[in-house]
Amino acid sequence: MIKYNICFIRRGDRILLLNRELPSWMGCWNGVGGKLEPGESPRDSMAREIAEETGITACRITYKGLVTWTSDGGRFGGMYLYLGELPDTYEYPTPIKTPEGILDWKKIDWILHPDNVGVTSNLPVFLRAVLEDPRCYDHHVAYRDGRLAEHRSVVIVPDTETLAGTEAYLRLRGEVPTGG
Repeated sequence: MIKYNICFIRRGDRILLLNRELPSWMGCWNGVGGKLEPGESPRDSMAREIAEETGITACRITYKGLVTWTSDGGRFGGMYLYLGELPDTYEYPTPIKTPEGILDWKKIDWILHPDNVGVTSNLPVFLRAVLEDPRCYDHHVAYRDGRLAEHRSVVIVPDTETLAGTEAYLRLRGEVPTGG
């Protein structure tokens, strides 16, 4: 079972990112997210995590697929991926220091700049599709020696947002989540 989620909250040409205080991805900018609680749907978990980490409750969220990964030794993990939308007029002044890290609005061009080493290594692989493509994807990345070694993105069906749909998809793919 995939046990994490992540959301990229857009307001105009900016995304609300979190510079993480703790591992994993300590010191890197990434979306807002967390861990699903027992019995919680991925969507309900995402709404809860957004509210807990940002205080935002008026965010419209859209399921965009999965981010999955393998690392040395074949360890498999994943996250449910969401795009959050706020009106351009929504007031949310930043930066804000939180227990999780620092929240701040970052321009999309800055996030995707090829010389930007301050964002998580997998973020540039999938963010453009999240923002511009209406389809859902499985954005799979493989890490070797702690570095992104390869990636692929494949279109998946939207019912992978359900726990049963995700499990069926992963079984077809031959993957069994083992953590992270």
